Amino acid sequence: MKDDLPSVDSLKDMRWQTPMQIFSQDGELISQFGEKKRIPLSLHEFPKQLVEAILATEDDRFYNHFGVDPIGMGRAIVGKLMGQNKGGASTITMQVARNFFLTREITYTRKIREIFISFHIESLLTKDEILELYMNKIELGHRAFGFGAAAQVYYGKEVNDLTLAQIAVLAGLPKAPSTLNPISRPERAINRRTVVLQRMLVSGYINEQEYQAAKSAPITSKKHGAEITLDAPYIAEMAHQEMVTRFGKEEAYTGGYKVYLTIPAKLQKAAQHAVQSNLLSYDQRHGYRGPIKALRPRLDEEENTLTEEQLAQLNTPLSEVEIQEALASVTSYQNLQPAVVIGVLEQSAIAVLSSGNSIELPWQGLFWAREFISDQKQGPAPKLASEVVNVGDLVYVVEQSGAYRLSQLPQVSSALVALSPDNGAIQAVVGGFSFKQSQFNRVTQAKRQVGSNIKPFVYSAALENDHTLATLVNDAPINQWDRRSGVVWRPKNSPAEYNGPIRVKRALAQSKNVISVRLLRDVGLGKIIDHLSGFGFVPDELPENESLALGSASLTPLEVATGFATFANGGFLIEPYFIERIEDSFGHIVYQANPALACDLPCYQFANPVAPETIATEMINDVERPTAIQAVDADIAGEQPLQTAERVISKQNAFLITQALNSAVWGADWSVTPGWQGTGWRARALKRRDIAGKTGTTNEAKDAWFSGYSRRIVATSWIGFDDHTRNLGKTRYNSNLGKNQITGTEAGAKSAQPAWITFMKAALADKPVEPFEPPEDIVSVRIDKQSGMLTTKTDKSSIFEYFEVGTAPTEYIKVDDSSIILDGDETAEQEIF
Repeated sequence: MKDDLPSVDSLKDMRWQTPMQIFSQDGELISQFGEKKRIPLSLHEFPKQLVEAILATEDDRFYNHFGVDPIGMGRAIVGKLMGQNKGGASTITMQVARNFFLTREITYTRKIREIFISFHIESLLTKDEILELYMNKIELGHRAFGFGAAAQVYYGKEVNDLTLAQIAVLAGLPKAPSTLNPISRPERAINRRTVVLQRMLVSGYINEQEYQAAKSAPITSKKHGAEITLDAPYIAEMAHQEMVTRFGKEEAYTGGYKVYLTIPAKLQKAAQHAVQSNLLSYDQRHGYRGPIKALRPRLDEEENTLTEEQLAQLNTPLSEVEIQEALASVTSYQNLQPAVVIGVLEQSAIAVLSSGNSIELPWQGLFWAREFISDQKQGPAPKLASEVVNVGDLVYVVEQSGAYRLSQLPQVSSALVALSPDNGAIQAVVGGFSFKQSQFNRVTQAKRQVGSNIKPFVYSAALENDHTLATLVNDAPINQWDRRSGVVWRPKNSPAEYNGPIRVKRALAQSKNVISVRLLRDVGLGKIIDHLSGFGFVPDELPENESLALGSASLTPLEVATGFATFANGGFLIEPYFIERIEDSFGHIVYQANPALACDLPCYQFANPVAPETIATEMINDVERPTAIQAVDADIAGEQPLQTAERVISKQNAFLITQALNSAVWGADWSVTPGWQGTGWRARALKRRDIAGKTGTTNEAKDAWFSGYSRRIVATSWIGFDDHTRNLGKTRYNSNLGKNQITGTEAGAKSAQPAWITFMKAALADKPVEPFEPPEDIVSVRIDKQSGMLTTKTDKSSIFEYFEVGTAPTEYIKVDDSSIILDGDETAEQEIF
């Protein structure tokens, strides 16, 4: 028998099967994965009354016996012989033996093995260690293991916040957690609680007054999940999949890992708000598609078109049961909640929520609801509430600033991703309106045509190939015969306006399509593709034709944001990452991110999560340079060498493109003199000069983009329909962003940029203005706006422009009565940075 007993040495180094938890950078709980709920605690972390309740109920002589209680066992045997229940014979030590090493089968053999294992446990562990194992291991119902988890599951509390009545309920669970738990069997739980309190009273742990107060307390249990403080399911799922890949599903779910992400809670919340509010705004601009369901025939139908049954139904009042059943059948999404209209006035309506509360929908919350006809067309503005809703309509509503507004679940999709250009740390991920609606993460999974978001990369290639921001390119229509297709390719500007020869900088800021095509031709398609691959775009996925210049390539929002980060950080290709560190169940760091930094050595200023004082240095070529990052837990992670990101474009190239993208926002300074403006001018609402960005809209407006950045954060916003066609009732529509009667034709600036602006307003709120400083070998010279040549004029016909050293114009423009005269003998006055 002894030889068949399992070894209990493993109890000396117990590793609990605890779920995986995902946290934000600042410690907000995002999600928890794993079937078993367990919160391991040391014995001194459990409240004294809980320990006393367990001892009084389960083993009142625990600290006096040697693993087996002869008195309790004798009492149980006598009771068995007399046919009476005199209590169980199992001690806490015996329960530990059974829970860790044996099954629950009721046989004498198992009982004997349990006794011998208990002796062995008592010889290896102290009483406190055994009790701690018991309190963390015991199954307590609803997949809660241990009293730390049970406190959370049944009461949503930490164990130290439990009342005596709640402690007594939990202490009574080990006997039969499935039949005594307060959620499934509250009456039995009350009876069991009384038994526990009586035993505590008899043992002297509580007095009569405490006993009576706890005995009469109501049962307050209800099932609680882990206390999620930051709802970010898209990034949580990314972390979940990464952990399963790293450790395997079983280990990831039971190893008790704590995963800390790079995402600050503030920025994630801001991104979610930006996407959701922008989608609701877009959706409502295109009209109201009607109720989710009509519990009564529509009142606007002619009575002679209704059947007798429908007429009877129309005249039947809505019952409370009917209303609640309808509300229960509908899913809530974020701040969208279902409601049933129970009354319609002239310009307002009354509705009932699932809570049973009645709310008013004022005219301010109804007047937007023009009839949806198609993505391109909406009906006339309503004048009466009855033109919008009828009694019995099951609808969605949102609460805004204390008032309710009619709403609907958006059919259009969106995504937003933000990251640090300094090291690739992802700052926010929103993969759609709601994870409930669709678990498809459009940030990482949706490859969509990028439209004009591709142009900065094309223009960057042009700057590397004998072009400058002042180079004139002809903004004129293109007509090209395509021998293969037998048609003429006519790329057009949007809008179809042409200005003749214009400077490259203005062409990028105003997103001139034909200029982008002409630059691609000047540089060569092969060189363009090679250049774009440096930004992380896969060459084989880029179209090998001139449509590339207009954004026919399909990329994910994360890929686009990563590419734009290269301009923001001065020319480095960073690698996006979202897991900062992973801790095991003991708090030891088993993984610490060591991102490549966007800097040239020596680089002392960077956005790295490890504090600067942890950077080791050594003398290299008589210069003290950082060489290693010390991991937080050196025993686990050791030292990690400092990594620098690959430079893919020069800092001068990155600066010049940033200047052009800054002009896309600010254009000609209208506060000084009227002039042209870039496609991203709406971002002026941020009232910051240290931002740059680019709109993007594809053919037929199937996709709209805005990507932009400050020096320390880059973000990409996308909006579009998941499917190119969709059914609405009996009609099938081509899914493009269309147009509306409020903002006109949808495009990147109107559809995607508002979410970017909303997000960046929050992201930059506490960030100081950080201008884009010119690097070395950049000069600023005064040029003529029209010709791009040097000028001595200081009026509105001239501006200062940046050039890389050696590329600035050398000829001055002179104007006489008849023509422009070029003079290349004079030397330009240059300011060198």
